[in-house]
Amino acid sequence: MPSLGQRLSLGFLAGALSVFTFHQWMWGILYAVGYMHAAPYPTYLVAPFGVPRIIDLAFWGGVWGAGFGLVQPFFSGRLPILSGGLVLGILAALVGIFIVPVIKGGIAPAGVPAKVFVIAFLINGCWGIGTALYLGLALRWLGPRRRFARSAKGGLS
Repeated sequence: MPSLGQRLSLGFLAGALSVFTFHQWMWGILYAVGYMHAAPYPTYLVAPFGVPRIIDLAFWGGVWGAGFGLVQPFFSGRLPILSGGLVLGILAALVGIFIVPVIKGGIAPAGVPAKVFVIAFLINGCWGIGTALYLGLALRWLGPRRRFARSAKGGLS
């Protein structure tokens, strides 16, 4: 079992990488069919640090991914990791719709159009699945190597 630090860092990397791939691929598909007004990989600058929007998205995707890496062992055996990723994406979408506006000094939106939910769930759901896929692959890759290293220390059996 990877350490807490490994799960957090791998989760962060998985979440950030998934923004550049799964999140933005779905964004691109929705843009191509006319559901998104902006093209994928947005580069306009966002406050408070003036970084490109795609970097901001990747950072927050990494933060959510680190959280997923933290709780992932609790779901092992109970919930397949890809299903857990989908739940992660839906949770991130709901937080983005209802909580982030309040944190930024606004009010919680009332009467959110169904289209907003569909777009948010598709983009963030794909991101969550991608995060889970990347994290699952990284953890699987680490697992056998760690077992091999432990057995090598004990000598040949």
